[in-house]
Amino acid sequence: MLRVRQHFERPVVRDVAAEVHTQLRRLNLHERVHPGQSVAITAGSRGIANIAQIIKAAVEHFRELGAAPFIVPAMGSHGGGTAEGQRRIIEEYGITEEFVGAPIRATMETVIVDTTEQGIPVHFDRFAFEADHVLVCGRVKPHTGFVGEIESGLHKMMLIGLGKHEGAKIYHRAIQEYSFLEIIRAVADVVMRRCGVVAGLAIVENAYDETALIEAVPPAEFFAREKELLRLARRWMPRLPFRYADVLIVDQIGKNISGTGMDTNVIGRKYNDHAATERDEVCCKRIVVRSLTRETHGNACGLGLAEFTTERCARQVDIVATRINCVTGGHPTGGAIPITFPNDREAIVAALQTIGLTPPDRARVMHITDTLHLSELLISEAYMPEVQRRDDLEVIREPQPMQFDERGDLLPVLPEWISSPEH
Repeated sequence: MLRVRQHFERPVVRDVAAEVHTQLRRLNLHERVHPGQSVAITAGSRGIANIAQIIKAAVEHFRELGAAPFIVPAMGSHGGGTAEGQRRIIEEYGITEEFVGAPIRATMETVIVDTTEQGIPVHFDRFAFEADHVLVCGRVKPHTGFVGEIESGLHKMMLIGLGKHEGAKIYHRAIQEYSFLEIIRAVADVVMRRCGVVAGLAIVENAYDETALIEAVPPAEFFAREKELLRLARRWMPRLPFRYADVLIVDQIGKNISGTGMDTNVIGRKYNDHAATERDEVCCKRIVVRSLTRETHGNACGLGLAEFTTERCARQVDIVATRINCVTGGHPTGGAIPITFPNDREAIVAALQTIGLTPPDRARVMHITDTLHLSELLISEAYMPEVQRRDDLEVIREPQPMQFDERGDLLPVLPEWISSPEH
């Protein structure tokens, strides 16, 4: 395996707090938000870079207007589908009452505010519904399961995040009969009319898991602007350096990395759990997952996309949290446990036995930390001819044998695993 570094486009926001203030001031919110009024600010379950600083700056902006902001965990069924679990998730991201300067109000109780033309009841977090205003804060990026003009972002936060467990269940069931875009437009129309959305705070990240853009969006422009931001997010997102792999080894997966534990836009398998389709840009014949992130709290949603894992990883799985999330999301196979082995060496050997006639020493193998951190990775010698033709790839360590510890576990790509959104 040789160590390579990828060079991606790298726009970055240098002063996150200042940019939040600048963006929110553009909307002249003082014309709508009056002293003493309450403002619910959403906080999701993804590991968004600088999220605690972004939320803190938003709180400060509304306090400057004389308003009373508070934080609402907005993450569908995550956190085991409990208010306590959801509060714990955002606190571990640094969004604590002490740091952001605002109370956290967590509940799984929703209000049915109306019904869409398709007959879908629209659920909305009770605390957010009772607030005078709602600031929808979320990252815009390609969704791991749906394709369209709108995928994951402000709209999804209004549907799934603020819909809590009950809303998420209904919307994911409705997706079996209606398109994702139809549901988004219908539910968003109700939310905009009935739920006091005063603005959106859209975040786009670059391929280095850094804040690339922060933009305050007025409610009337949510749809048009999110479409444009999605195109930027797709252009800036990290990707594997090669389209094909016989074996992809992933150090860690988790909900803080992606909704499916590992991003299907990166590994392929967006349309089929275990094979690339003609619509996928990447084809990984076999995937080995080594572990879960600490931040995922045992939620192993997405582990079922891999064919191989370790007994260590299987022991990390919280069956209840995984079951709740996968059933709610309509993706039960995502929670399946792959074939397990005592250690990484045995799992990798087994994977290499299932790739066809290609001998192991000629196998195309990529070893990554996770699907968020792809600037540095290990690749097998079989890729060397392609590497030599690429000016966006830098070899930073010549080929060496795979390195295992005394237990037979593979050493991670990075000296210390990246398991914190604050990296």
